[in-house]
Amino acid sequence: MRINEYPDEVRTHTALHVLKGAVVKVLGEEAMWTASTYVCGKHGRLTVKFVRKPTPEEIRAIEELTNEKIEEDLPIEVQVLPRDDAEKRYGNVIYDLFPVPQHVRELHIVIVRDIDGSIWNINACNKQHTKSTKYIGRVRIGKVRFRRSKQLLEIPFDIEP
Repeated sequence: MRINEYPDEVRTHTALHVLKGAVVKVLGEEAMWTASTYVCGKHGRLTVKFVRKPTPEEIRAIEELTNEKIEEDLPIEVQVLPRDDAEKRYGNVIYDLFPVPQHVRELHIVIVRDIDGSIWNINACNKQHTKSTKYIGRVRIGKVRFRRSKQLLEIPFDIEP
C-alpha cells in the first residue's frame, strides 16, 4: 500500500472526513455541522459551526485521534443511493450547512467505518476518496481560528508526506 497511489487532493479530501469524525468525538455533537470545506493539494480546511474556541489540549486531541484513525486503516465506503432512500436510511446527518440542490436526486454517501464497524463519519459527498484511511498519510493541524461573530471554527491542516 503506497500513499502516492492517490493524488494529493484525493488524500486531503478523504482526510476531511476523518478529521470531521475526530472533531465531533472531541468537541461533541455541537460541532457536527460543516459550514465549509477547502482543499488544495496537501492543504485543507474544515469549518464547522461551533460556540467557542477549543483549548490547545482539545486541538491536540483532535489531531491525535485523526492520525490514530488513519493508522487503523479504516475502510472508506461509498454508497450511491436515491436521495429519498439516503435520507430515510441515514437522516439529516448526511448533510452539511451548505445544501445539496433539490434537483440532485442521487447521492454519493461516503461512510468511514470505525474498527468496530460503527460509523466514524458519514456525509453526502461527490468527490473522489481513497479506499481506506491508510492512504492519507498523516494530518498536521495548523493555527485554528474561531470567528465568534459567526460562530465558526476554522481548522486548517496539511497532510504529510
